[in-house]
Amino acid sequence: MSAGPDRRQGDRRGGERRRGERRNAEALRPSWFGAAAGASVLGLEAALPGAPAAGGPRGDALLRVQRSYAAARAAIGVALVLGQGAVSLAGLRPPLLLVFVVVAYAVQAIVFWLLPGKRRAAEEGGWLQRRQWLATIGVDLLAFGTLQALESGTGFNFAALLVLPVLMAGVLTPRLLALGTASAVALLLLALAWQSAPDGGDPALPLARAGLAGIGLFAITLLAGELAGRLVREEFAARESLELARQQAQLNRLVIQEMADGVLVVDGSLRVRAANPAARGLLVAQGLAPSAPFDLQARPNWQPLVQAVSQALAEQRWPDAGRDVTLPFDEGYTRTVRLRVRFTRGDALDDGASAPEQLCVLLLEDVRTALARLQQEKLAAMGRVSAGIAHEIRNPLAAIAQANALLLEDPLTAPQAQLARIVGDNVERLRRLVDDVMEIAPGTPPAPRSIDAAAELGAATAEWARTAGLALGAGSRLRLELPEQPLAVFFDPEHLRRVLVNLLDNAQRHASEQRGAIFLRLAARDEDHAVLSVLSDGAPIAPEVERHLFEPFFSTRSRGSGLGLYICRELCERYGASIEYRPRPGAERLRNEFLVVLRRAHEPPPTHL
Repeated sequence: MSAGPDRRQGDRRGGERRRGERRNAEALRPSWFGAAAGASVLGLEAALPGAPAAGGPRGDALLRVQRSYAAARAAIGVALVLGQGAVSLAGLRPPLLLVFVVVAYAVQAIVFWLLPGKRRAAEEGGWLQRRQWLATIGVDLLAFGTLQALESGTGFNFAALLVLPVLMAGVLTPRLLALGTASAVALLLLALAWQSAPDGGDPALPLARAGLAGIGLFAITLLAGELAGRLVREEFAARESLELARQQAQLNRLVIQEMADGVLVVDGSLRVRAANPAARGLLVAQGLAPSAPFDLQARPNWQPLVQAVSQALAEQRWPDAGRDVTLPFDEGYTRTVRLRVRFTRGDALDDGASAPEQLCVLLLEDVRTALARLQQEKLAAMGRVSAGIAHEIRNPLAAIAQANALLLEDPLTAPQAQLARIVGDNVERLRRLVDDVMEIAPGTPPAPRSIDAAAELGAATAEWARTAGLALGAGSRLRLELPEQPLAVFFDPEHLRRVLVNLLDNAQRHASEQRGAIFLRLAARDEDHAVLSVLSDGAPIAPEVERHLFEPFFSTRSRGSGLGLYICRELCERYGASIEYRPRPGAERLRNEFLVVLRRAHEPPPTHL
C-alpha cells in the first residue's frame, strides 16, 4: 500500500517546515555559542523579516519566569525575616544593620510582587529595563551582598542566595548585562574572601574557593541564557505552527461549508461531530437539520443511515462508489442519498499509548442530483450532434412536406388520400421534434430580462385553456392562484410559456375530470425567489419512472417524444431557475406537484403600451 511512503514523505515535509520555523525564530533570543562563531545577534534580528525589534515582547514562557521570579523574591524575603526572628528567640542579638537590610528587602520584594502595575511594567517590556533591573536583580545583589559582608566573619554564608540574581540575569537580560552581573558577583566574592582571610595567614585557599564559585556563576549565566533562548525559539516555532494549523482549519471549514455534497463526521457512538449545510439539508424534508453536535440516532427516519454507518464501523470497509440509502420522511415522502464512507486512521505514539478515537467521514449526495449531473455529462456532446442532425433534417423534411402538399392538390382515391394524410401527420410530428431539439441546442446564453410572471402566466394559461377546450371559472378543471401585484422574475416570456404549456399538458393528460383537478399557483417565496407550482390529482408517479422524468427521449407514451420535461429543465437552467417533481402526502387530493423556482428581479418589469 502507498500509505507508508506518503506518510514518510509528509513527515519529511513537516520536519523541514519545523526546521525552517526554528531557523526563523533564532532572532528572538541570541545564542551564546552562536555568537562565538562571529554572528552578530542584533544584525541577525534586524535582517530576518517578521522578527521583533530589540526590546520587543518575547513570549508567554519568559513572562511566566518573571512572575515566578517575583514570587520567589517575596518568599525569600519572608524566609529571611522568619530566620532573623528565630535567631532572636534563641537569645542571640543579630546586628541592627542586618535586621534592617532583611526587613527592607522583604518589604520591597513583597510590594513588588503584589503591585500589578509594577509587575505589568516588567512583563510588557522585552529585556528588563534599567529601572526594572534595579528593582529586582539590582536590589538582590545589594541585599545579598550586604548580608554576606555583614556575616562574613561569623561563618554564616549568604553567598548561595547570589545564585538567584545571576540566574535571572542570564534569563531576563541581554548578554553583556548578564555577564556584567556575573562578573560583579564574582568580584564581590573575591573581595569578601580577601577580607575574611586571617591576618598573616595565606589567603590562597579562600580566594581559590571564591574563584571557583565565580566560575560556577559564569557557567550558570551561560547555561541559563542558552536555555532561555531555546525556550523562546521553541515557543515561537510552536506559535507559527499553531497559526498555520488555525489557518488550515479555517480553510478546510470554508471549503466544507461551501461543498455541494453533504459531509458528516461521526464518531464510534454515532454522534455527529461536524456537519455542513448540504448534509443538514439532506437529513430533513425541508429546511436544515440541527447544527452539530447531535445524535444520529435521535430521529426514527435516520435509522437506515444509522444502520449503514454501524455496518461500516463494524466492517471497517465500504465500497468506494458508495451505496444508496433511502431516508423516509413524513407522509410518504422519501429521499435516496448515495453514501460514501471514509475512515480516519491513527496510530498510537508508542506501544503503551492508547490509540486515538476512530472517526468516519460520511459523504452524502442526493441520488437525483448525481443522476442529473451524470445525464448532463452524457448529453454535453450529444446536444451539439443532435442540433446538427436536426438542422440537416429540416431541408429534406420541408421537401417531403411540399411534395405531399402538391399531391393533395390533385384528385386522389380514398386510399391515396389516407396515405397522404398519414405522411402529413408524420411530417408535422417530425417538424415539432426538430423544433424541440433546436430549442435546447447549445448557443449563446440569453441575457437576463425582467418580466411580470403573474401577467405572462395568466395570459399563457388563458390561451392554453382555449386551445384545450377548458372554460375558466368556478367549476373548471383548472384553478388559478396568481398574485394581484406584479411579480418580476428573470425569464424570457416565450420560454416561460413553453415551460408552462408542457407542465399543463402533462397535468391534463393524467388528471381526472373533476373540478379543480389541475391547480396552478404562483407566489413569492422570499426576496430572491418565486415559486411556480403545477399540481394535479392523477396517480402518483412510480419511483422507477420518477428518476427518469427529466431525461431526453424518455416517455411513457408510445407517440411521445420524451423531450417535454427535458426542455423545461434546460430552459429553466438558462435563466438560473430550477424544476423538480415532488409527490405530495397521501392525505392530500392533489398528489403530483411540479415545482419551478424562479429568480426574482428587483427592478420592475418594463410596461408595454
